[in-house]
Amino acid sequence: MEIQNQTLRDARIEYFERSGFAPDGGYDDKWVEVDLGRFTIKFPNSDARKRAVRYHDLHHVVTGYGTDLKGEAEISAWEIASSCRDMVAAWILNLLAFGHVLVREPRALYKAFIRGRNSHNLYLYTYDDALLTRSVPEIRQELGLDSDVLEPTIGNRLAFVVWGSLAIGLAWGPVVALLGFVAWWLI
Repeated sequence: MEIQNQTLRDARIEYFERSGFAPDGGYDDKWVEVDLGRFTIKFPNSDARKRAVRYHDLHHVVTGYGTDLKGEAEISAWEIASSCRDMVAAWILNLLAFGHVLVREPRALYKAFIRGRNSHNLYLYTYDDALLTRSVPEIRQELGLDSDVLEPTIGNRLAFVVWGSLAIGLAWGPVVALLGFVAWWLI
């Protein structure tokens, strides 16, 4: 089935298959595993995360960002820039992914962030059958994802610096603090 004819539901099913996810996306799993390359972390699959990840997965479908570390960071930058609204879990997880990868992929994350500043996301929509039966192209157009990204404004650039700094601080601050403590202890 070509993407022009797909509903969000059908495209999400294909996305789950391509990504090696469970047919239900693992939404009801008790734990979430995140592969960080050299190691994997596990954390509880909270109700707040379950609420946000349903939209997050649809965002993967409509933006085309992958599920590897770079792709997750790109969609995180895009979601932050287009606003996670009242999705606290999305803000926290996105900031961690954005900050963790920003030092390695600054250009890709900048591009995704600027794209987010020039588009919208699904966090304001009601997650229901009516949403899932809408076509991917229709949603892409509605969110502003079918047009070229505009030249970044000074405000967009400043927002990237502010959010990027916050994300790096959140992602790497504990590591730096721990290394500082170990260095202090050794000296």
